[in-house]
Amino acid sequence: MFPHKLTRPIAISATAIAIAGGAYGIVSATAGNSSSTATTATSPAPPSGRPALGRRGSNARSGPAAGGVVGTVASMSTSSLTLSTSAGQKVTVNKASSTTYRTGTSSTSATAIQKGESVLVLGTVNGTTITASQVIAQPAGGGGAATSSAAAVVPFQRGAPSTSKQVGQIPANYSQGSGTIVRGTQANKATEAALAAYPGGIVDRVVKLSNGEYEVHNIGVSWPHHIFVNQNFEVVGAD
Repeated sequence: MFPHKLTRPIAISATAIAIAGGAYGIVSATAGNSSSTATTATSPAPPSGRPALGRRGSNARSGPAAGGVVGTVASMSTSSLTLSTSAGQKVTVNKASSTTYRTGTSSTSATAIQKGESVLVLGTVNGTTITASQVIAQPAGGGGAATSSAAAVVPFQRGAPSTSKQVGQIPANYSQGSGTIVRGTQANKATEAALAAYPGGIVDRVVKLSNGEYEVHNIGVSWPHHIFVNQNFEVVGAD
């Protein structure tokens, strides 16, 4: 089970907004150890038959970045896994010679990962494809905060109104595209915390904000798109 829990009472104020046609914004940020300047561009809407992951303006990409996903192993081969998330997303996980495997906190081998098993994958994310650095088998059952929050995740449905709401604490003066993309231990811990609280989407990058907290960018669901994690890697809010 994930060790992280939501640490504050959450008040929900929700309104629905219609999915807009036309273009959607793309925000890019620069990876590094200092603050970056965000730029916003406009790109055409995705071709027919391909859903735009996330809501208008929040489908930001900066190229492959550190992130991850929680899902059930649907199929497997010597070189890859296919996962299905609780929100219905299909994710391809490519294995590498450097990929490590765990069951809980104990090291294991690739052969220990079985079809039908729930796994947390951490690695480099490019859309719905992840090159895995870690594959971690999750204990059966689960429950607690993760199960409660999973019910609050709004899956993506083509043609359905998007969901706009804020819960918990959103950092003051937060704006999309601000901060610095991070990798390594910081990104892994923030990703794990976010997916423990809100499983179902795909974390495609983690940004460290000026106040020291993290914005975890979540795609493939109608809500949440941004999950906020404090310096202790505890989820404190989402929008």
